[in-house]
Formats: sequence, structure tokens, C-alpha cells
Amino acid sequence: MQGPPGYNYAKGSGIDSVAGAVIFAILYVPLLGFFLRQSFARPTYVFIVLSIFSAIRIAAFAIRALLASSESAGENINILIVFDILYNIGFFGLLYSAYTLVLDRGLLSDAPLPNGPISRITRRRPLFRICLTAAVAVGITGAIEYAIGTKQSTIDLGNTLRKVSLWIFLVLSVLVLFQTYLLIRSESSYGTHKVSDAAFGARHGIVLLCVISLLLVAREAFFVATAGNQTKANDENLWYPLAATTEFIAVILFAAPGLVPSRAELPT
Repeated sequence: MQGPPGYNYAKGSGIDSVAGAVIFAILYVPLLGFFLRQSFARPTYVFIVLSIFSAIRIAAFAIRALLASSESAGENINILIVFDILYNIGFFGLLYSAYTLVLDRGLLSDAPLPNGPISRITRRRPLFRICLTAAVAVGITGAIEYAIGTKQSTIDLGNTLRKVSLWIFLVLSVLVLFQTYLLIRSESSYGTHKVSDAAFGARHGIVLLCVISLLLVAREAFFVATAGNQTKANDENLWYPLAATTEFIAVILFAAPGLVPSRAELPT
């Protein structure tokens, strides 16, 4: 959506708070250090991906701070597109980490999980990755088409693709919540779980997983609910608490001691 010369695309997209972006960039620094350390101390896919996610979030919020503080940067639509792409890509890692953790905790459980066709299909990790990749690809294409489109038809197409991407992410977030529910129901019936760690995250992992899943659903529900109203979607009074803060709390919960099982604990 090309604007006239001198148009500030960042301001037009609701990016105004320098302090908010800087604060979140700083908050992710210790999380990056923690997940990097855990990636070497207890190498698992979840810790590695969360390290990458934290690094991407630091870069994204640093760019957001630049867009909010610099007029020249705000008038450069390419910088805004880079921010949108980074922010979109980052959620891939967070959502897949939650999905992986739920399935890994299920592997550690003595309680049998439902074996119906829907349950089996939703536990297929390659299929979930394909859907996530599709959501990211569609979202990036939509963001670019919407940002640089000079014709209304191109802008409308970009907006439609962005909405499709949001819906895919929401469905996948609900799917993670569904898998968490299945694990809760199974464990409540059998009351067994292989806990080799007395840490808080190991003992209360199912509660933490439930909270993480709900936070991710809440984040995506916000974006879907405001997809048709860019003013509300871009309002930082809503965006920071309902989008940035929800995923940040979810990432913090991943750091609970003992929540993420090591490779040695998982069945081969």
C-alpha cells in the first residue's frame, strides 16, 4: 500500500512506542542466554528453536524501535516489511516448540493416549510442520503484496492472504491446546507419569503446558478478531498486552526447571 512521498509507514501501521520495543528487546536477551545455555547443557529441539526464536524477537523489536524513533526509517517501507517478516517467522518456532513439548510429554506418560484417526493425524509432526510453513509463506506473501501493492486488487489480495495465514495459525494453536487437553484427560484417568526430575516444571508440567497453549490461542485470537480492523490490530494499547506480552509469558514458562525433557528421557 504505497503512500505519498514522505509518508511514515511505521506511524501508519501503529508503530509509535520506542520504549515498548526497547523494553521487549532487552527482556528477550536473558532468555536468549538461558536457552542457548540449555541447548548445550541439555540439547533438545525445543531449546534450540526457542534460542532462535528469542534471537529473532530481539532483532524484530530492535527494528520496531528503529521504526518508531527514526522518521527516515519509518518512511522506508522495506524496513517495515522486514519487521513483518521477522515477526511472522518467529511465531513458527514458538508454536512448534509448544507442539513438540506436548507430544514429548505424552511420550513420557504411562497413560495411553487416544488412538482415534483425528488424534493420530494431529500427532504427525511432519504434517504440522508443513501447515506451519504454509502459514508463514502465505503470511509473508500477503504482507509484501499488501505493503507494496499499487493496485487495489493487489492490496486486497495481500490482505486476504494475511487473514488466511492468521486463521491457519489460530487453527494450529487450537490444535496444540487440543493435544494438551487429550494429555490432561489421559493422565487424569490413569494418574501416572514418568517423572525423573523433582523440579517444578517436571511435577507441574501439564499445568504449564495448558497455560502456554491458552496464551498462544489468545494471541492468535486477537489477530484474527482484529484482522478486519487494522486500526485496532495496530493499536499498541492492545498489541503489546495481547500479542507481545502473551507470547513473552509463554516463553518464560518454557524456562521452568524440568519442563522440557532431555533427549535421554525420551523413548528411542
